[in-house]
Amino acid sequence: MSVDNRRAVSLTGAAGRTEEMKTLDDVTVHDLGIDQIVQKVTDDIKEQQVILRILTNMSPSPAMTKYRQDVFDDILNLQDIRERLLELLGRIDYLKDYGTWRKSSDDKPGLWDLMHRLEEIDSYITAVESLRECLSDGRIRAQGLKDVKEYIDGIYEDAFFAQMKKDIAALKTEASAIRSVTIGINVNSRFEAESMGLVSVNSKPFKKSGIVSNFADAIAARDKIKDDVEWDGDMHYEQVESGGGGISDNIEKLGNFAAMGSTAFVSGQTRKGMIAKTMAQVPEGDGASGSTFYLSGVAGKLVGALVKKLKGTLASYTDVSIVTISRLIPELLYYIRFAEFITEAKSRGMHFCKAEAVGADGGDPGRAGVTMDAAGLYNLKLASSLTSGEEVVDNDLIFDEEHKIYLLTGANRGGKTTITQAVGQLFVLAQGGIFVPANRFVFTPVDMIYTHFPADEDKTMDLGRLGEECVRFKSIYSSATSSSLVLLNESFSTTSFEEGYYIAVDAVKALREKGTRTIFNTHMHKLAADAGREPSDGGFGSGVASVVMVSDDGKRSFKIKLAPPEGSSYARDIAEKYGVTFEMLTGGVGAAADGGDGSATDDADASMGSVSDGGKTVPDGDGT
Repeated sequence: MSVDNRRAVSLTGAAGRTEEMKTLDDVTVHDLGIDQIVQKVTDDIKEQQVILRILTNMSPSPAMTKYRQDVFDDILNLQDIRERLLELLGRIDYLKDYGTWRKSSDDKPGLWDLMHRLEEIDSYITAVESLRECLSDGRIRAQGLKDVKEYIDGIYEDAFFAQMKKDIAALKTEASAIRSVTIGINVNSRFEAESMGLVSVNSKPFKKSGIVSNFADAIAARDKIKDDVEWDGDMHYEQVESGGGGISDNIEKLGNFAAMGSTAFVSGQTRKGMIAKTMAQVPEGDGASGSTFYLSGVAGKLVGALVKKLKGTLASYTDVSIVTISRLIPELLYYIRFAEFITEAKSRGMHFCKAEAVGADGGDPGRAGVTMDAAGLYNLKLASSLTSGEEVVDNDLIFDEEHKIYLLTGANRGGKTTITQAVGQLFVLAQGGIFVPANRFVFTPVDMIYTHFPADEDKTMDLGRLGEECVRFKSIYSSATSSSLVLLNESFSTTSFEEGYYIAVDAVKALREKGTRTIFNTHMHKLAADAGREPSDGGFGSGVASVVMVSDDGKRSFKIKLAPPEGSSYARDIAEKYGVTFEMLTGGVGAAADGGDGSATDDADASMGSVSDGGKTVPDGDGT
C-alpha cells in the first residue's frame, strides 16, 4: 500500500475542514471585480479557473487565513524557491493538468491506459523528489510548507517508493526506444479509407522528405503506385496537413495519424520485416477519440511481450494514489501566480501589506468590537489597469460597534462604487492568504460576502427592476449572518424617491438588527441623514454612520470622511447620471459631464475607476 494514502495535506489549510468553507457566487465575484483581477494575474484560462476556485472558497477562521498568508509570504519572498517550483510545474504535465488515472477495475487496461499510468507515476516520482528538494530550504517558515515537506519525506523515505522508482525507470527506458509507427490504409475505388492496420513499430521518427524529393515524387505520381503490398523500405514520408481533402480527410478522421510519429507509446525493439495481421474495420464516429484506443489494441498484438511486462509491473502500483500530490500542484500555482503579480505591481509603485486576521474581540482588549481597521486601502481592479503617471487614491475605513453600517453618499462619478468594491476585495484577498492593497488591514474574517449591485436588464424582465431588487435583497438577508459582509450599490433607486427610500429604511433597520457589516452607497441623502438621529427621532440609532465622498468646491477628491450628507442632491445627481440636466440636454455648459456625446455614464461603472493624476481626474478604463 502506498504511503501516499496515509493522510491529507493542503497548502490552503482546507484538508479536513471543507464543512466550514463557503464559495462566493459568480455574481459577487463579478460585482467585486475579482474575475478581472484574476485575469491580470494570469492570461491562461485554465489557470484562471484554478485560481478563482481557490480564492473564492472562503473560511471565517482566522487560523486558516494566517495559515494561507504564511505560505504566500514564503512564496513571495523566496524568489529562488518560487522559480524552482515553477520549473517543476513545467515538467509534470499529468499532474499539472490536475487529472488522475481513472480506469475501472473491471476493464482490462490497453496499451494506452498502461502508458498513461506509466507517465502519471513517473510525474508523481518527479514531483516528490523535486518538492522534497525545494522544501528542504532552511529559510522556509510557513507551517503549511513544513507540513507538505514532512508528508513528502514520509513518501520518499519509504522502501515502497524506492522500489517503485527503480521499476518505473526501467519501463521508461524501454518505452523511450519507440518513436513512430507505420500505418497501412486500404482504400476503395473512390479513394475512401475502408480499413487500416499497424505495419510496424519503429525506433526512429519519420521525417518529412526534402522539397525537391517531394516535388519529384508528385510529378511522377504513376511511379508511386506499387504492384504489390510488400514494403521494401524505399518509401518517402510526406507530412499530412489538416484541412486537406480526399485521403487526408480520412486520415485526419482516423485520429491525426500523421502526428503519431512523435509519440512514444510502446516499447520494445523493432523487428525488421515484421508485419502483423492486424487489419480491422475503420472505427465509426469521432476518429480522434476512438482511434487511439483502437490502435492500442492493434499495437498490443504487435508488442504483446511488452504489454505483458507493463501490466505486470504497474499492477504492483495500482494502489498508488497521486490525489494529494495532484491537489498540491494547483495550490502551488495559485500562490506562485499571485506572487509574480504582486511583485510586478510593486515595481509600478503599488503598495501591499500582509493582513492581520483577528477574532471578533478585535485581537486585544483595547480593540474590542473592531472587526476591520483598514488604512491606505484602494481598488486593486482599478489600480492594476492604470497606465504610467496615474495614481490611485487610497482611503481609511473602520468597522466597529459605532460604525457597523455605512451609508455612503457623494456626487455622481465620485468614487462610491470604487470604495465599495475595494472593501470586498480586501476580504476576499486576505482570506485567500494573499497580501492586500492597503498599508494596514486588521480584520475579523467574514463567513460570506453578498453584493446587491444593479442587475443586467435581461434579469429584470419578469419582475421589473424594483421587484427584482427586492427579491434579491430578501434572499441576501435570509442567508447573511452577523459575520457576513453586505455591499449595496445604488439599491432601490430604480423607482421613485419615496418608494425607494421607504424600502431602503426598512432594509437598513433589518441589517442593523442582524449586526451585519454593511456599506450602502446611495443617492438618497435623506437616508444617510437618518444615521445621525435616534430611533425616537426617526433615525437608525447607534451602529449606522454616514460617510461622504469629499468634494472640494465641486471638485471630486475620491476621499471619504465621516460626515452628514452634503445637501439634498439626490435629484440633481440622478439627472446628471442619466444626462437630463438642462446643460446636458442642450449641449451647453456642463455637457461634458456625460462624456461629451450626450450619453449618460452610469455611476456603477464610471466610479469604478476615478483616480488622481497630478490634480486632474482620470476616469476608469471601462470605456468611459
